[in-house]
Amino acid sequence: MSIITGKEYLWRINRLKADIWMDGERIVGELSSHRAFSGVMRTQAELYDIQHASPELSFRQDTTGKRVSNSYKIPLTIEDLIARRKLTEAWARHTGGLMGRSPDYMNTVLTAFRMSTIHLQKSETVHPDRLVAFYEEACEKDYSFTHTFMNPQRNRSQLAMLDDDCMNAHVVKTNQEGIVVKGAKLLATQGGMTDELLVYSAPGVADKRHAYLFSVPTNTKGISYHCRESFKWDDIQYNAPLSSRFDENDALVVFDEVLVPWERVFIYEDILATHQLYVKGYFTPLTLHTIVSRQVVKTELLLGIAQSVVDAIGIGEYEHVQLKVAQIAKGLESMRALLHYAEQSGEKMDGYYIPNRIPLLVAVNTFQETYPRFTEIIEQLGASGMITLFSEKDFESEVGEKLSYYLQTDVADGKEKVRLFRLAWDICMSPFGTRQTLYERFFFGDAVRLAKMIYDIYPKDDGLALVSQLLKDTK
Repeated sequence: MSIITGKEYLWRINRLKADIWMDGERIVGELSSHRAFSGVMRTQAELYDIQHASPELSFRQDTTGKRVSNSYKIPLTIEDLIARRKLTEAWARHTGGLMGRSPDYMNTVLTAFRMSTIHLQKSETVHPDRLVAFYEEACEKDYSFTHTFMNPQRNRSQLAMLDDDCMNAHVVKTNQEGIVVKGAKLLATQGGMTDELLVYSAPGVADKRHAYLFSVPTNTKGISYHCRESFKWDDIQYNAPLSSRFDENDALVVFDEVLVPWERVFIYEDILATHQLYVKGYFTPLTLHTIVSRQVVKTELLLGIAQSVVDAIGIGEYEHVQLKVAQIAKGLESMRALLHYAEQSGEKMDGYYIPNRIPLLVAVNTFQETYPRFTEIIEQLGASGMITLFSEKDFESEVGEKLSYYLQTDVADGKEKVRLFRLAWDICMSPFGTRQTLYERFFFGDAVRLAKMIYDIYPKDDGLALVSQLLKDTK
């Protein structure tokens, strides 16, 4: 099998019949027909079709000669890294960067883990060979993934690690067939609508029962997905131009005595190995490269919306308006520069070409701060237009002509003007839009912790040497 089409993706997920719950009811029937999943699954299928129709977004695997998604490409050169970015950019342009869990992200996570096996020593509890074999299987079958690695919010204090907390997913026993896992994990974005669920431990685990890395099919017996309320508040794209297509549901994943076969268990009950996977491995630089590539496109979208609002209501002559739009433009150029600098200043490590993680950390940490401001700017530019929103049915009614007349601008009739402002509202003020803001606030972790990481790892020797030299010159 080579890279799949959208039709194949939908067929594979619909036939899984995974245990998915929403609004107090278990979802039955084809998942792609369910109101909460139909829009985003259709969009995901379109991404696969884009990739399938574009040879430059895939590569020929040496061992099989088959086409494999560039999101699975192990970067050996800077050209490989750029090829990975171009896939992310192509998909992000189709979604406006609004799908943070489009398949390229999790494919990158698995690829980073595969690359990191060089730092894992095989033992009874650590099996890098299985991880390599599973990566090859994922490439061959073009799997889609969701993941879960966070624990439910019970005790976030610094001493929480001392709790004997069996509420969180943990290994309860092992047998001849595999490990048995019980408990819960957060926050599976796209939970239920992917082929596989990749489960792993975040750094800082204190109890070896909570230290693992494994992957299981989405419909594995004993796994249930408990989805939040859908933010797709309307099926009509005019009324909900973004949420109707891009709302990726988030789920609490419950493991009820789930058997994970040994061939799918890569690490278990090994705190050191799960720690080394992050500290010595390539998870951080490779996933950050994908994240920032998407965020650059998303910033382009915000800039486009802001300027479209300015043009629609003729406010471009005002300096405070120009300064607001310029803020977004400066943010875009900064993100783009950091991304390209990370690529150009990358280095060879263990035979791989690894992007410089410092500018990528700076970019994602900066975006946590600037994204809420950029959406606020759109709200300020739109002003009353962000409230004066009428539905498609309003414009098709007997008063539609009247509404279109009184809501018109110099460049658009009322219906087209409202279409634009509905899009602006959907990215800023709708449940979908506010979820986007929260999502970017915490992407890749808490902003303060990320800033501390930057402080800890940023090379300061050149600056300190310059200070020392200038101090010597003053003697």
